[in-house]
Amino acid sequence: MKKKLPSAAATIVLIIFGAYTLFPIYIAIVNSFKTQPELYKSVLAFPVRFVFSNYKTAFDKMDFLKSTFNTLYITSISVAGIIVVSALAGYKLAKTSGKVSAVFFLLFTSSMFIPFQTIMIPLYRLAKNMHLSGSKSGLTLIYMGLGINMAIFLYHGFSKSIPTELEEAARIDGCNEFKLFFKIIFPLLKPITATIAILDVLWIWNDFMLPLVMITDVKNYTLVLQTNMFFGKYTVDWPSILAGLVCTWIPVVIFYSIFQKNIVKGITAGAVKG
Repeated sequence: MKKKLPSAAATIVLIIFGAYTLFPIYIAIVNSFKTQPELYKSVLAFPVRFVFSNYKTAFDKMDFLKSTFNTLYITSISVAGIIVVSALAGYKLAKTSGKVSAVFFLLFTSSMFIPFQTIMIPLYRLAKNMHLSGSKSGLTLIYMGLGINMAIFLYHGFSKSIPTELEEAARIDGCNEFKLFFKIIFPLLKPITATIAILDVLWIWNDFMLPLVMITDVKNYTLVLQTNMFFGKYTVDWPSILAGLVCTWIPVVIFYSIFQKNIVKGITAGAVKG
């Protein structure tokens, strides 16, 4: 009986925190089916009548299919670039001893502590001078630059767990450095690669600030950025905004639900092997 009490208390605490976390999602979903007057009358109440036209309005006004393609393009190219560059750099830095390697690793990791707001204006000016602003391709390069520091840090720690004897045996068999990495080393990095991919997909898919600063053409807008179209000069269509946000969440929620177990696997594998 005494053992059951702490377990029951922990369950109650987890339920409370779970309800607190899910409360904003409930508010968004419930109010996305209301009319504007009904939403203003009571935010917490369940809709008297479900208004599905909000989703049609959001779908049309956001140019949903085009915006989804833009978001998918930016996210997939950026994450792929982050993984390839960071895996190569993290592995090489982990396996190369000396002060030069340590200095480069310190530079990469220290940049993680710089807030984006402090570099936002210089970054925009640099991107504009390099003709990278305003395009999806330019935005993907910027995401790569901002995302590789954390990824290198994670790959660096995980790569230390790979036995040196495995590399030596591959070199004796005639593997060059690139073949050694992509055929032997990279498959061993799968747990941490899955973790990095999931975290970066969630970050880039849901990001609003960077596309707002860098993208100027409406045809290149991402899903999250398209929700800004509902804010008028004098009125704000909150039900359609919430409907658009719910539509924006659905793909990334499905993605996370399928692959979220890999986050735990990647972190625990790195901790045990490290």
